Amino acid sequence: MLGKIFLVAAMISFALAYFDGHGDGGADITAYVEPLVILTILILNAIVGVWQESNAERALEALKEMQSKHAKVLRDGVFIPDLPARELVPGDIVELRMGDKVPADMRVAYLKTSTFRVEQSSLTGESMAVIKTHHAIRHDDVELQAKECICFAETTVVNGSSVCIVISTGMNTEIGKIQAQIQEASLQDADTPLKKKLDQFGEWLAIVIGVICLIVWIINYNYFLSWDIVNGIPRNIKFSFEKCTYYFKIAVALAVAAIPEGLPAVITTCLALGTRKMAQKNAIVRKLPSVETLGCTTVICSDKTGTLTTDQMSVMEMVVFGGNVGSFRDFFVEGTTYDPTVGKISGLHDLSSNHESLAEVASICNDS
Repeated sequence: MLGKIFLVAAMISFALAYFDGHGDGGADITAYVEPLVILTILILNAIVGVWQESNAERALEALKEMQSKHAKVLRDGVFIPDLPARELVPGDIVELRMGDKVPADMRVAYLKTSTFRVEQSSLTGESMAVIKTHHAIRHDDVELQAKECICFAETTVVNGSSVCIVISTGMNTEIGKIQAQIQEASLQDADTPLKKKLDQFGEWLAIVIGVICLIVWIINYNYFLSWDIVNGIPRNIKFSFEKCTYYFKIAVALAVAAIPEGLPAVITTCLALGTRKMAQKNAIVRKLPSVETLGCTTVICSDKTGTLTTDQMSVMEMVVFGGNVGSFRDFFVEGTTYDPTVGKISGLHDLSSNHESLAEVASICNDS
């Protein structure tokens, strides 16, 4: 609302400056200072908002690039290890291994390991990994969590490997249906609390300023409108367009002065600073008003999936046979990530040559 008031005031100021300059025989550049300042404020507000949202869009695109977009697919009797996921079609045979992100909804054909688990909290909200099987489900109307023979798109394989048959791709997948619902809901965006308050403030401000300016213009009517009263009837009415325009300009100047020009700029700057502060903590804000909405939040309800992890399980302790019969030695592992340069194994340098097979066992018993 404030932006609309600014725009109207700028248009009126431009029009008055233009006609005033033509009336004086030439346009004075100083007459355009006021409308140019108003337009500059509006343009700066728009630039800050567009710049911030474009940064968020680029960050989201970068996250999309990090997602798995390839799959190991059987084509012409040969497994292609890096086929783009967008080229998958129903009926394709795909091999899934631990750490893979499922590229489409697919039916498990057979297992290559004794157990095959998939973490699908992004779809169902359940943080516990689900054991998948190749056995068919006898019931048609079951919840997603109970469909143990189906691997859903965007879920992650956490253990084992299997060969699956693609049954749905793109927006026809379960996650695609959710995305369609989100897109439909996004078209029904409600105003944020701050926007509602600013709109209400702008409406009241426009009414009050309009009434005051009209009063100021009317109380000066005797300067541009005069008449003589003869027998109770106004006669010899005189009207000065130049003076009328002069006092109208005074009313417009009063309106512009009453509008807090810096308010939109201050609000946009504050929201941008809040977005920048959240970005430093790896939180991506797509739209500036989201910061204000989050600031108005007093209660957040979250289930057990509200606990976020890095999805990296690391060894904490190793136990090997000691030098004496029946004795054991413990080796504690420091560090909690897959980065080999972080952390160390305490006491590993004291390991005798008889335990060299420990390294072989550690390298074989994982799918890294």
